[in-house]
Formats: sequence, C-alpha cells, structure tokens
Amino acid sequence: MLQVDNIHTYHGFLHVLKGISFTLEKGEIFAIVGSNGAGKSTLLGTIAGVYLQKEGDIIYEGQSIGKNKVEQIVKRGICLVPERRQIFDALSVKDNLMLGAYHRIKEGKKTLQRDMDRCYELFPKLKTMEDRPGGLLSGGEQQMLAIARGLMSNPKLMMLDEPSLGLAPLIVKDIMNILDHLRKEFNTTIILVEQNVKAALKVADRACVIERGEIVINGDAKELMKDPRVRDAYLGGKKETSFIS
Repeated sequence: MLQVDNIHTYHGFLHVLKGISFTLEKGEIFAIVGSNGAGKSTLLGTIAGVYLQKEGDIIYEGQSIGKNKVEQIVKRGICLVPERRQIFDALSVKDNLMLGAYHRIKEGKKTLQRDMDRCYELFPKLKTMEDRPGGLLSGGEQQMLAIARGLMSNPKLMMLDEPSLGLAPLIVKDIMNILDHLRKEFNTTIILVEQNVKAALKVADRACVIERGEIVINGDAKELMKDPRVRDAYLGGKKETSFIS
C-alpha cells in the first residue's frame, strides 16, 4: 500500500531524515518509536506533504505522491492526526468534525452525517458534547476529537503523532483499543508514532526504531518488545542504549 523509499528531509540546513525506507501493507498497524528529536514527526509530515523530501520518493497505491500537496494527499485517503491535537478551541465539537471532511462537502449531507454518526459510535462521549467548544474539552476528550476529525476525511491510511501524549493510562488504553478496532472492523491502515513504546508495540503488527533520522531496527512488534536493545532504551531497562555507534 505504501512504500517509503530512501527519504531525506531537511529543516533548513538540518538533515533530519537520512535515508528512511519501509513498506506498509493494507490493514497493518505500523509503530514508529524513538526518542525526542529522532525525526518521527518529520517523517509523518513528509508522508503527509507538509515537508518536501530532498531525495527519495513515496509510493502510495502504486503512484508517487512525493511531490503532491497536502490537499491532494488528503483526497487520496491519507490523513495525519497531529501531535498535541491542534483542534480549533473556539469551534464546537461538531464543527471540528466537519472540518475534517472539508474536501468531501460535495458528497452530501447524508454521507457526512453517516460518517459523523460512526465517529459518535466510536466516541460516545463526543455525542453528548457536540455543541461544546473544543477548548473546553479535557485532554483525553480533545484527543478523541482529533482522531474522530481525522476519520471524517474517510482515510485509507491514518497517521497518528503521539496520541497518548499527556494522557492518563486508562485513556491511553482506550485509544489503543480504538485503533485496533479501526484496523479489524474497517481495515484502516495505521502508522502510529509513539513515545509510549510499550503501548505502541502491544497494538502494532510491525514496528521500527528511529534514531538520529535513521531506522536502526525494524521487524515484528512483539519481537521488538523482547529485543534487549529496545527494552534497555525504552522499556525500563537498566542502561541507556544507542543503536548508532
């Protein structure tokens, strides 16, 4: 479904991504883990068209999207749920959801209402506060709204950047269960960037570790959880591990 081929992305003169390559099959959950500043968010932004790679290409459903604009990529069925939610505080829950479907407005009210009802089924609490301004929601409720807003774009591939950031463990568990439900029930393909490595590896099929802009280890998520390098660096091991010498 997705092939990321030797991506190099810069922020100014800073070389952030240094030859990132991986493939993603339809219906998979692929976790990307690593420390702060490793390049995880830049990778998602590059796939989403927010940043333009200097080298390499991104192939989605057999076609290059490496030079496409953000709105073109969204229309192709890729959405990004950004770090720290970035919802519109002054807008109601319902209006925030409708913004997720801005490019689908011609599909008609019945179709959009059907998708909104699906979001309310996944997140019943949002239904009870659809007229409430987004800025008055708790952190967990805002994260639910951010995911639901992404779903309103009707994505085939959903990318989530640190969805557990700042949330209580029970809320994190609920969100991970919802991601698993989306994969199983709707065959949604998911790229999950997370610092909560344990939660990410539990829900993912495959995973990789990024360090200093490079993929330094990848494979089956359950196997990575057993890898002593991953345990030492991210799962409460006794020593700090660097994958790059």
